[in-house]
Amino acid sequence: MAARSGPRPLYDAARHSAGRTVAVFLCSAASAAASLAVPVAIGRTLDLLLNQEGGRVAQWLILCTTAIAAEVLLDALVALLSGTAGARSTALLRVRGLERLLAAPPGHAARLSPGDVAARLSANATEAGAAPVTAAALAASLLAPAGGIAALFLIDLWTAVVFLAGLPVLVLVLRAFTRGSSDSVARYQRVQASIASRLVEALAGARTIAAAGTTERERARVLAPLPELAVQGRRMWSVHGRAVARAGVLMPLLTTGVLAAGGVRLASGAISVGDLLAASRYAALAAGVGAAAGFLGSLVRSRAAARRVAELLALPRLAYGAASLPPGGPGRLELRGVRVVRDGHVLLSGVDLTIPGGISAAVVGRSGAGKSTLAAVAGRLADPDEGSVLLDGVPLHALGQGELRRETGYAFERPVLWGDTLGEALACGAERASPERVRAAAHAASADAFVRLLPHGYDTPPGEAPLSGGELQRLGLARAFAHAGRLLILDDATSSLDTVTERQVERALDRDVRAGTRLIVAHRLSSAVRADLVIWLEEGRVRAVGPHEELWQLPAYREVFAPPGPVTRDDPGPHASFVPYGTERPADAPMEGPGR
Repeated sequence: MAARSGPRPLYDAARHSAGRTVAVFLCSAASAAASLAVPVAIGRTLDLLLNQEGGRVAQWLILCTTAIAAEVLLDALVALLSGTAGARSTALLRVRGLERLLAAPPGHAARLSPGDVAARLSANATEAGAAPVTAAALAASLLAPAGGIAALFLIDLWTAVVFLAGLPVLVLVLRAFTRGSSDSVARYQRVQASIASRLVEALAGARTIAAAGTTERERARVLAPLPELAVQGRRMWSVHGRAVARAGVLMPLLTTGVLAAGGVRLASGAISVGDLLAASRYAALAAGVGAAAGFLGSLVRSRAAARRVAELLALPRLAYGAASLPPGGPGRLELRGVRVVRDGHVLLSGVDLTIPGGISAAVVGRSGAGKSTLAAVAGRLADPDEGSVLLDGVPLHALGQGELRRETGYAFERPVLWGDTLGEALACGAERASPERVRAAAHAASADAFVRLLPHGYDTPPGEAPLSGGELQRLGLARAFAHAGRLLILDDATSSLDTVTERQVERALDRDVRAGTRLIVAHRLSSAVRADLVIWLEEGRVRAVGPHEELWQLPAYREVFAPPGPVTRDDPGPHASFVPYGTERPADAPMEGPGR
């Protein structure tokens, strides 16, 4: 699909900058016309001087000066228009690529690494954006050679025939150059993206690399594709060099042949000295067709880059409807026959669930059971491949984007804060939360106290706030609380909190946050104990649903919370790790049940 959709970004870029691209072509064409006027003017001036017809020399000198000045000014204007047109086209491709990336389901967008995305939106978008201007410049660059050949015919037929005899060889050189460049350029760009991806990964894990003392090993890993990059770079420039060398040899030979033919014709009296001078200049202009190799090389790189940009633009987009939820709905969540498949792996299969509105439901299961996938489809961060998800009786895919995001909120294990200040990061959402609401939400998430201790409080830029993992999670919870709707999904959002803080947050969630349904992806036993309902997933299927006390009677359910390794006398089992809040138990007292 990428190969077929490659030209589409080029078409979009050309349409977006059509006016400037046409102006580039027209100015280039005018510059070519001026360059064609110079040889005949110089030749005519020389003949008039040799024939001692000085009275008419002045006007031809003025024509020479005007043509040369026009050529210089037009070339400068072409450079200016080319830069602005390329910038506009590049900006369009970057904006559209970023919009499609953000509008795609997170699971699809995550298949492209951050470094690869950065390469596509930076270097590849720049090369693809330059294509319309390059194509216009290529078309215009052929006008001067074509005019030069036509002028040779007008001056003397034989000079034109000598030049045309070598053109088939030049065409073969340019054709071989285009074919040889395409594959090497595509491979070069892919290796570039691979290095960028590895570099971004290394920067993200800089502390781990430093702590492990593996700096040299990581440097070697990042730079491992360099030999392949060098191979493709040498191959690319070898093809380009051969084409330029061949054209560089062929063009002077053709020009020399024209001069030789012109000299013979001058000796026979068929042409004048001025005609010979003009013929030599026109032969040089006609030889400029060899410069097309440079433009062709740019177009080859642009097309390869456009294919990579097109892969971003081909990401699926989550489409939204126009339906609304019933006013005052309790947040009843239904999953009917939900099936999710990613890269050939079944993540969820045959999931049928009904979660009554207003309760808290914990989703438990071993790693890889499908908990986060269930959380993603429950709030429509992804669509199921089969089945449907309904909120208060309305299919999620039928809801408008604003309605859906106002009524479904998320908090994640590793939240990301964006914005100029922490206050702005917490207020940002489908609807901007007021400062009062932000502070109340931060208080509920046990974040208000440490935010106020920062140098600028809520006005502190996120990048300047020294946050621990638990503090970052509390800010993520605060943002979710500030925009809580009838459904709030916590995807392992309290994993970095200590037990006391987690309990404080749970109390505030029940007391201070808008009432609604809570879907909690849980790894801790305490989260399952405190939930009204537990959804037990195993290998993408719902194995059981019910209160924790009932499920606890099942040995397989208890094993979900068991630590890895054999149970010993010093390891009393999963239930022993939970102590009901507000109670104390002697170390040697037996546990008789999970407790609540």
